[in-house]
Amino acid sequence: MRKTLVVTNDFPPRPGGIQAFLHNMALRLDPDRLVVYASTWKRSAEGRAATAAFDAEQPFTVVRDPTTMLLPTPETTRRATRLLREHGCTSVWFGAAAPLGLMAPALRRAGAERLVATTHGHEAGWALLPGARRLLHSIGESTDTITYLGEYTRSRIARALSPAAAARMVRLPPGVDEKTFHPGSGGAGLRATLGLADRPVVVCVSRLVRRKGQDTLIRAMPRILAAEPDTVLLIVGGGPYESDLHRLAARTGVARAVRFTGAVPWADLPAYYGVGDVFAMPCRTRRGGLDVEGLGIVYLEASATGLPVVAGDSGGAPDAVLDGETGWVVRGDSPEETADRVAVLLGDAELRRRMGERGRRWVEEKWRWDLLADRLRGLL
Repeated sequence: MRKTLVVTNDFPPRPGGIQAFLHNMALRLDPDRLVVYASTWKRSAEGRAATAAFDAEQPFTVVRDPTTMLLPTPETTRRATRLLREHGCTSVWFGAAAPLGLMAPALRRAGAERLVATTHGHEAGWALLPGARRLLHSIGESTDTITYLGEYTRSRIARALSPAAAARMVRLPPGVDEKTFHPGSGGAGLRATLGLADRPVVVCVSRLVRRKGQDTLIRAMPRILAAEPDTVLLIVGGGPYESDLHRLAARTGVARAVRFTGAVPWADLPAYYGVGDVFAMPCRTRRGGLDVEGLGIVYLEASATGLPVVAGDSGGAPDAVLDGETGWVVRGDSPEETADRVAVLLGDAELRRRMGERGRRWVEEKWRWDLLADRLRGLL
């Protein structure tokens, strides 16, 4: 691999799926041939201390921009080109193609011979807006390849690119650490601690925002409880929608059957997946396609843990499910469809076992981090 400069706004300790994706990939590349240029998470003393502690633990060099939001401004571009030259980098990986890929021409002039731009879910929204679409087209023309998560995002982003740039697109989804997420991840012990040892549990692990569909799950609970009266819905995560979800559970009359954990440390997530009998997150597309699920790595983490999954039909989420084999895809705005699929799984232990085992095998075959890091290494 060429010595590579990673240019990204999204990097730990800032939380989020893109951040975890980039960090997991970076850890699997040659640390002596990697320099990360990222934004500063928080300017507070606490935030600076957390960032400094995190950076010190990394096996590669991390350089922080003083801004909390890395954008392709003239000053940021000058810093990036200076780092490229100082560290002798000849390849660049943009952690999110839009908008940071707009720096590609300047970095090319500074000596970059290979430029790779990774897309997530938001670039599919960019492709729908005329002004943003033109910028995405420009990024495609000035980079060597644009990566995509799955067919949904590829098809939409490709419409904004020239035919030549679209032909250069390569699939690069996030992976799953199958050694961290596995059926023996500690779920049984946590289940007992939570007082759920003898109850059917539907678990949803996600940030609490409208698109993720926790509200659909709550609305599905009366129908689920009619079929399986002792069921508990365990909602794991925090976010701006939490207070609304509490009120919805009360209005729907299922508050006693819904547990909220709030945000939990990343290291504890495997055990929280393991608490469940079924994983469900019926995500949905909002705002005319601008708010869409790019992939949904949580479905694959649940599959690695041995759970059957019920996924919403938003964006690329179906790419993370073998429909009918590792779980089912439902309409994310349908509590009835969600409830029916969940209830069938809760009532059939053999079906849960079969789907969970198939999901685990699929993750091991196709979604391991080491396989995907090899693909990135080749692109760089």
